[in-house]
Amino acid sequence: MLYLHIPFCKQACSYCNFHFSTNLKQREAVLDGLVRELRVRRQELPAGSVPTIYFGGGTPSLLSAAELDRLFSAIQQAGYWGGDAGTEITLEANPDDLTDELVATLAASPVNRLSIGIQSFDEADLRFMHRAHDARQALTAVQRVRAAGFDNLSIDLIYGGQTTSDATWQRNLELATELGVNHIASYALTVEPKTALGHRVATGAVPDTSDTRFATQFGMLIDHLTDRSFEQYEISNFARPGHRSRHNSGYWTGQPYLGIGPGAHSFDGAYRRRWNVSNNARYANVWADVHTQADYLNAAPLLYEEEVLSEQDRYNEYVMTGLRRTEGIALSELIERYGEELGRHFVTEMKPHLQKGNVLSPDQTATYRLSRQGLEVADGVAADGFV
Repeated sequence: MLYLHIPFCKQACSYCNFHFSTNLKQREAVLDGLVRELRVRRQELPAGSVPTIYFGGGTPSLLSAAELDRLFSAIQQAGYWGGDAGTEITLEANPDDLTDELVATLAASPVNRLSIGIQSFDEADLRFMHRAHDARQALTAVQRVRAAGFDNLSIDLIYGGQTTSDATWQRNLELATELGVNHIASYALTVEPKTALGHRVATGAVPDTSDTRFATQFGMLIDHLTDRSFEQYEISNFARPGHRSRHNSGYWTGQPYLGIGPGAHSFDGAYRRRWNVSNNARYANVWADVHTQADYLNAAPLLYEEEVLSEQDRYNEYVMTGLRRTEGIALSELIERYGEELGRHFVTEMKPHLQKGNVLSPDQTATYRLSRQGLEVADGVAADGFV
């Protein structure tokens, strides 16, 4: 799997703690770096076309047609993709960027899946989150891309925020399904410490979020979407049949992926994680002098950090991601990967959650899955299974 991080935004959303910059001065130099990194790091993934390509950010919809063409040319020349129609190619977009011109550009490009950062169809919500688009643009963006033929379409929605009443949230859900969206990723509004929202909460300018509101609106989310033939295939992700995100599913099942660009993360599928420097100027400046793999390794301290996962780390991640997915955790697979001792540990730690009803009784294949009740306390259930 290939991920490209486009680290630029028009403005900073109040809740966002991802790496991005609203200063576009480094834009061309960063894109130069992306092209070089694509070429130099090709050997970190298996030969042949990757199954998925994902443009994330930041705001990839800020890319011009020429910039997008340049990146696809670099991807093909480096051998990540040979033009295969079966490759899932996703681009994240903001509603205000999705003009008729950009939608036509994307429809003519290799992009075959769009993920639109709607967050809310409500004006008060959008102002509170400091989003660049308004409620009208949220609606018209979805209508425009569907009219252009994008059937593989996902939107992001945020619930539980200080301005999001239950009535507002119900209306958001109704609009999303009325618009014919086939995939919805929905998350509780998280107050991160180094964000504008975090500062406002810390200083008392706005109240903190409410666990009660989170629980109520999470329940509304599940009820509304499952009643309309969406499958909750991961705690925060819902899809109509045939529209799961293959890229994100790869993350949750431990597939190897290569992250290109400032702040991007990579995983070799076994023990090694690597993350690029989250500084656009440093990234661009160092990559200007990197031409070979040897150059890349010599510049390592300036370009990335990495960690080698222990067997305990790998087991804990397997438990966390396994319980988040509808497939759950098959005890036989856990034992095959991590041994009998950890298998016994997992079974022992799940017993209290079976009694509480957080985990469903293992089926004939000894698979452990979260119940509806357990979805609300998923992190705690998983943490109890850790070593």
